[in-house]
Amino acid sequence: MDTGHHLKEQEPPHKAAIKLRNPIDTGHHLKEQEPPHKAAVEVVLVPLPAQGHLNQLIHLSRLISERGITVHIVGSVTHNRQARNRLHGWDPSTISNIHFHDFSLPSFPAPPADPDASNKWPIHLLPTFEATINFREPLAQLLHSLSLTAKRVAVVHDSLMNFAAEEASSIPNGESYCFNSCSAIFTLFYEWGSLGKPSNPYIESLNISPINQSSQDIVPDGFLKFILQQKEQSRFDAGKIYNTCRRIEGKFVDILGREPFFEENKKQWAFGPLNPVMLHSNSAGGESSRHKCLEWLDAQPNSSVLYVSFGTMTSVSDKQIEEIAFGLEKCKQRFVWALRDADRGDIYSNQDQVRRIELPEGYEKRVKGVGMIVRDWAPQLGILAHPSTGGFLSHCGWNSCIESISMGVPIATCPMHSDQPSNALLVTEVLKIGVVVREWEHRGEVTSSTTIASPIRKLMASEEGKNMRKRAEELGAAVR
Repeated sequence: MDTGHHLKEQEPPHKAAIKLRNPIDTGHHLKEQEPPHKAAVEVVLVPLPAQGHLNQLIHLSRLISERGITVHIVGSVTHNRQARNRLHGWDPSTISNIHFHDFSLPSFPAPPADPDASNKWPIHLLPTFEATINFREPLAQLLHSLSLTAKRVAVVHDSLMNFAAEEASSIPNGESYCFNSCSAIFTLFYEWGSLGKPSNPYIESLNISPINQSSQDIVPDGFLKFILQQKEQSRFDAGKIYNTCRRIEGKFVDILGREPFFEENKKQWAFGPLNPVMLHSNSAGGESSRHKCLEWLDAQPNSSVLYVSFGTMTSVSDKQIEEIAFGLEKCKQRFVWALRDADRGDIYSNQDQVRRIELPEGYEKRVKGVGMIVRDWAPQLGILAHPSTGGFLSHCGWNSCIESISMGVPIATCPMHSDQPSNALLVTEVLKIGVVVREWEHRGEVTSSTTIASPIRKLMASEEGKNMRKRAEELGAAVR
């Protein structure tokens, strides 16, 4: 799927089209004498029904399908619809060998997130995750059916959907791979911590101090049982897949392949970035017209706009929203703010109960022309790829980090939970393409507008920020 010819000639070099390399190449294994009805490989993707996880695996489906391999994506009606509706950069309906399988789920609670919770981990999504065990039987039926007509059935499942690995092992020509939706740096430090942080010369040679996170920050008690249920079934996997690449995290991936982290007879691969690294200038996930924020960006100077988004799994308190608003106003920089509450387990139900986040009185009028508030779904890839975007104020979810890096955009970090503090460390201390907005140690406090405005000014309007942007652009080019 080559859309590079649609890019505008006047785009700066860091946003130029670079031909996407497809990291999965199994086409040459097809034997000429195979009967045409006998597929060499069919791939089944089993994502966790949360936006960041859905998004990464649906992007992987494109890379596989482009090699002539049929891909089956399994999920509920609701979450398959969510994955398709929110996708940017390409349209799955235009690719004939990608098939969505809608599995039914029993009714499950879909409560809102608590914006005032001290721990921002999205525990409100746990009922959704627990309901996915109902995918097991229909998945088994699908795998059995595919095994009758394919030489090999390869299952790629989210690291929190490990029951799929056991089902893959039940068919004679099945194999499974665990997809890790987090960064390699987080995975390394998490696994090292779980082993008791033994002396390790390779980790010590990194000269990086891991983020000091409690177990509750990473896996709250309410979620621990779900994690442990998954762990045992991981023994069926042939290996792990990461959404990263050597230019971003090579040193961390290499250490994960050494004692005591590697698992005997298992392999690991880095297939990243999974998101498209070149976009149609009008790309909006299959929509017939461009999003209004992209049209607004068209009128702004190159690298002058800060994109603001805190992802789909975190709910920010009213007081913190107010400080962010005032901070953006104080820093006097152009911005696009994707202002939405965290997703529920079912984003299409109870729409009348969705929290509308209020801004200070008169705020949108005061910032008109300088800032744009987007309350619907924002085309993040398109925003990050736009020449006018010069920075990203982010929660540092791995999806957001990998998209921003691949588009050459530096990041102002404000991590909320799980792998995000480690991702922020990667951005600021390892890659040196970002600034810290809020230190992880102060996560339980409301960050003031002044504290927010200062690093944004540094990123967007200082010589130091210009150098960060240059490093981000060079890294983005190398990654692409």
